[in-house]
Amino acid sequence: MTDTTTLAGLELRTLITSAGTLELSLVDVPVPAPGPGEVVVRIEAAPINPSDLGLLVGPADLSTVKAGGTADRPVITATVPPQAVKMLAARLDQSLAVGNEGAGTVVAAGPGAEALDGRLVATFGGAMYARYRLVKAADCMVLPAGATAADGASCFVNPLTALGMTETMRREGHTALVHTAAASNLGQMLNRICLKDGIGLVNIVRSAAQVALMREQGAVHVLDSTSPTFTDDLTEALVATGATLGFDAIGGGRLASQILGGMEAAANRRATAYSRYGSSVYKQVYIYGSLDVRPTELVRSFGLSWGVGGWLLMPFLAKIGADGAQALRERVIAELKTTFASHYTAEISLAEALNPEILAAYARRATGEKYLINPAKG
Repeated sequence: MTDTTTLAGLELRTLITSAGTLELSLVDVPVPAPGPGEVVVRIEAAPINPSDLGLLVGPADLSTVKAGGTADRPVITATVPPQAVKMLAARLDQSLAVGNEGAGTVVAAGPGAEALDGRLVATFGGAMYARYRLVKAADCMVLPAGATAADGASCFVNPLTALGMTETMRREGHTALVHTAAASNLGQMLNRICLKDGIGLVNIVRSAAQVALMREQGAVHVLDSTSPTFTDDLTEALVATGATLGFDAIGGGRLASQILGGMEAAANRRATAYSRYGSSVYKQVYIYGSLDVRPTELVRSFGLSWGVGGWLLMPFLAKIGADGAQALRERVIAELKTTFASHYTAEISLAEALNPEILAAYARRATGEKYLINPAKG
């Protein structure tokens, strides 16, 4: 087993001060020896997901970014608006590690985890934007032969979220889905799952170019929310699929309301009698992202049989239990290079992640763009 005291640990940290300053920096950290059931993974690939950005930059005003430090130890600072500081009391003045998931090689294994020594694994648990990460062996998935760290870097968040959506659909008695920001890496995965499993899916995107992209990938129902015919197109797609469950990555504005309204219009197409309370068909939209940080607006045009709620991956996995979660993980590994393949805009080092221009690019959260941090680069 590798002597971890000889390893040079380096970790990307985020700090928001009570004075309203965001500070991003690289911190030298010791690499602990693994205990029973633990391994040390040399992280070779870790994606930047929207959920990571929520912790990394928070509500900072990125137009105020300033660069400092040195070439190998850069420091980024930015201003956090005073009203936002008030909502961050629990994290103020704390240096926090970032990165939900990643992949790399096990370089040290504790008692009971020796079988993972030297294996290429995907893992999760936070603090993945680092050269080395101590994790539980149970939180690792061994990657199949021929896979790279980049192939396995996004094994958890997007694949399990997409599978969680179809599993939620089944468990709650729905038969088809609506998904927004559908041209994202996650959306493309969900489309592949639904095509493979024969599930009706309405993909909502935000441009004609994204419509073309999803069409090329075999998507049957793809709607541009900026189109003047969007409302009518949505109703027709909902009639065709019978979708009564939606997952909304946008969050703000009226899109969730439009989806519920379209579901109600589709249900009324099949109604045999009028009801002043609207259709009895239950309609549900789960908000799982915040690409639009404005308030969610609901225009009550969808009767009284409906729901809007939040959906998060980890509570869902806890709800379905260890066996249910393991079944989903096994499918991810089996279809790693097909259904669950991820594509990246660029691979960057830890230091490059703190380059103001690169930060501005990945912080845009542009649909279809995804950056990969390789802590070993450079």
